[in-house]
Amino acid sequence: MERVDLHIESLIFASEKPVSFEEIKLSLENFFNLTIEDELIQETIKNLIEKYQSAETSFQIIEISNGYTFTTKKIFHDLIGVYLKSINKTKLSKASLETLAIIAYNQPATKPLVEHIRGVNSDYSIQKLLDKNLIEISGREEGPGKPLLYETNQRFLDYFGIKTIKDLPDLKEFNQNTNTIGSTEEE
Repeated sequence: MERVDLHIESLIFASEKPVSFEEIKLSLENFFNLTIEDELIQETIKNLIEKYQSAETSFQIIEISNGYTFTTKKIFHDLIGVYLKSINKTKLSKASLETLAIIAYNQPATKPLVEHIRGVNSDYSIQKLLDKNLIEISGREEGPGKPLLYETNQRFLDYFGIKTIKDLPDLKEFNQNTNTIGSTEEE
């Protein structure tokens, strides 16, 4: 078992949430197909924490939520805050907003449904919404082709400042343009 420190470091780095001691131990034992002493893992984690505390890096390993994770050092928190505010203020295009509204009001919604309502290809808008983490894939619809189903998520609620999807305004609350052929809109 060579360089157990690099293996543990890679587990902590790759995980989206804090990785528990038990998860680290189980992963290592399954990978190496042998029993690993708790003390070896504990000592290695301790050494990794010390390595990143003393190294000239902008990040560190901390123990949080019964697990271990990488985080930026406190000195950089203000800078990260400025960055996160700037990316959260990026505006959505009209096409992306239309697509997002269709998914929000019809969720779970398929791409064919979105395209039927919008009348245009929505690949780009859906991909942008996935990239911005405002929607997520929630499964597949039964039926021909089994298209992907899209739903909004917690990030969507946070982005628009609402608690639940039920807090969206009713469609009846929106002004509908009721012009008919031959009539003009008053200015």
